[in-house]
Amino acid sequence: MLGLTDLKQTRFYQEAFADGRQEGLQEGRQEGRQEGRQEGRQEGVQEGLQQERINIVVRLANLGNSAEAIAEMLGLPLEEIQQILSSRADN
Repeated sequence: MLGLTDLKQTRFYQEAFADGRQEGLQEGRQEGRQEGRQEGRQEGVQEGLQQERINIVVRLANLGNSAEAIAEMLGLPLEEIQQILSSRADN
C-alpha cells in the first residue's frame, strides 16, 4: 500500500494536483472579474445619479429658485445644495 509521501510522488497525483490548481486559478480569476464588473457598474450608477442630482440642482437654480427652496424640494441638505452651486460658480 502506498503512503501519502509515495502517493504524492506518483505521476497521477502530480497531474491531478496541477489540473486542480489550474482550475482553481481560472475560477478565482473569473470570480474576480465578475466582482470587478459588478462593482464598476455600481460605481457608474452612483456617479450617474450624483451627476443627475447636480444637473437638477443647477437647473432649478437657473430657474430662479433659492438654495433653500431647492433643498426643500429635493429633500437634500442645504449644505449639499450650496456646495453644488458654489462648485458650479467656480467653474
